[in-house]
Amino acid sequence: MKKIYLVSTLILFISCSGKKTKSEENVKKVNKQEVIVPALQTIIDSAGVKGAILLYDLKDDQFYSNNFQWSNKGNLPASTFKITNSMIALETGAVKNDSTLFKWNGEKRRLKNWEQDLVFKDAFHYSCVPCYQEVARKIGAKRMTEYLKKLEYGNMEVDSTNIDVFWLEGESQISQFQQIDFLKRLYLSKLPISKRTETIIKRMIVIEDTLNYKLSGKTGWSIRNGNNNGWFVGYVETKNKTYFFASNVEPKEQFNMDMFPMIRKDVTIKALKQMNILQ
Repeated sequence: MKKIYLVSTLILFISCSGKKTKSEENVKKVNKQEVIVPALQTIIDSAGVKGAILLYDLKDDQFYSNNFQWSNKGNLPASTFKITNSMIALETGAVKNDSTLFKWNGEKRRLKNWEQDLVFKDAFHYSCVPCYQEVARKIGAKRMTEYLKKLEYGNMEVDSTNIDVFWLEGESQISQFQQIDFLKRLYLSKLPISKRTETIIKRMIVIEDTLNYKLSGKTGWSIRNGNNNGWFVGYVETKNKTYFFASNVEPKEQFNMDMFPMIRKDVTIKALKQMNILQ
């Protein structure tokens, strides 16, 4: 696929909003699918991280990023896998619905908001790892592998020894392009799942619903060989268009790791605003 390098992001903003100026007249209309946006790299640099923000305009079938090479690189899905884990749980009956209750056994957990009884949809939003490990064990390695193949979700390495950690550690991989492809198929009802499961999942992953847009998605954070890797994936539905996003970042040296949980979403939201997708 060709990459189009833009000197100014002004032209890009114009193409997103549909407005024309003299700057746009200097750009030839060509068959393009990937557009480098320097302003996205500025957002990454300003945050003190390295990585890529990948955006996809569904209507125009066009990708925007600061780094397509990074966007093609595979990483552990971390908690972004909770979307898929939830889907498989519902399809197999391991979880009945988004109100299924997960009882806390009283043991100390890494986060305080995990130390309580949680219904499935809240376990998703709190990103409760112990809850989803329980879900994965109920699904089992055989059914998990079958569904992952059926759903064409990344390249997951699953067996009976790692069934409750394979998305957090090990050799499982998914790229930003693959994340968007999966979410696109979910959005367009092209995944081999029931309409009931699809409806529940789409309801569960909503983060914000306003008059101007609906934001859906999931964050993730893995640590492999001492390297921190963070995700934010999802899609934004506006009045006229739908955009998908997959951001993947890693902290630079001297980075304040207390900020890492927020940075993943922060750079993505800034990118969506920069592209005039969020107002």
